[in-house]
Amino acid sequence: MSFTSIVKNEASKLETLEPEKISELSAIIVNIAGIDKKIQLTTENASVARRIFNLIKDLYGLNCKLTVRHGYNFNRNYLYLLEINYKVSKILNDLSVYEEEHKLDFPKDYILADEELKRAYLRGLFLAIGSINDPKKSRYHLEFLIDNEKYAIFIQKLLNDFNLNSKIIKRDYKFMVYIKEAEKIGDFLRIIDASQAVLYYEDIRIYRDHKNMTNRLNNCEQANVDKIVATANEQVKDIEIIESVGGFDLLDDKVKEVCIYRKKYSDASLEELSNIIGIETGNLITKSGIYHRLCKVKKLANKIRETGRK
Repeated sequence: MSFTSIVKNEASKLETLEPEKISELSAIIVNIAGIDKKIQLTTENASVARRIFNLIKDLYGLNCKLTVRHGYNFNRNYLYLLEINYKVSKILNDLSVYEEEHKLDFPKDYILADEELKRAYLRGLFLAIGSINDPKKSRYHLEFLIDNEKYAIFIQKLLNDFNLNSKIIKRDYKFMVYIKEAEKIGDFLRIIDASQAVLYYEDIRIYRDHKNMTNRLNNCEQANVDKIVATANEQVKDIEIIESVGGFDLLDDKVKEVCIYRKKYSDASLEELSNIIGIETGNLITKSGIYHRLCKVKKLANKIRETGRK
């Protein structure tokens, strides 16, 4: 079972008040209903079909006609078709889908009068057309595929009223409203009251974030090691250039000492080299002191290189 189905199954079982049922059903009918003297709704999710059936029964005392079919094009999933033949005008007007004979672009204010009704509307939207990736298997992604651009903008604004940072992109002849930020997707699941899905989602998100942070730290550490080794190799080459022309004896004793230990411990960092020299010779030298002495070596090696090129 997909993660989308798991979330829809949980959201379909919530107990809600009548005003919330109206808002939820409004979003469902706007997005998946065919309307022509009757209302026909189609879904692949059995829990969503049951939810619609119960909402219609609770609000209007009607039993939908329910038909189950195999999916099109040899799709193994079943399709659940619900048909409403009575009180059609009343239902469409109550749910702010139509006003008299005219289809509304957006629901009226009473459908979204407070935060709980907005949450219910978003829950209905997700039950109808929502899709969410399993955080364990894929990238973070939540989307709603909408036919109408004006309605897509309306949904984006509604989502962003909850600071979800949703965006819109045109996909073929439809408009996709989507959220990609992991934390925002978790917030959406809280908004629609899918508490079990939130727990699962957050566990995976925290695990993945921790793993990514560990990988970044390891990569950072490896990059630092690589940089230390590369710098040490350059310093050894500088020393070897000086030695090749017999210039080593021109260096003072303190610089010579650093050169000897640099060649002996070619993979050590300057801090490690400082500790090694202090332990083996008893001569205390700071990391900064080693750096300045090696700078003198580099300067002399560069002069030798320039002389050789002339």
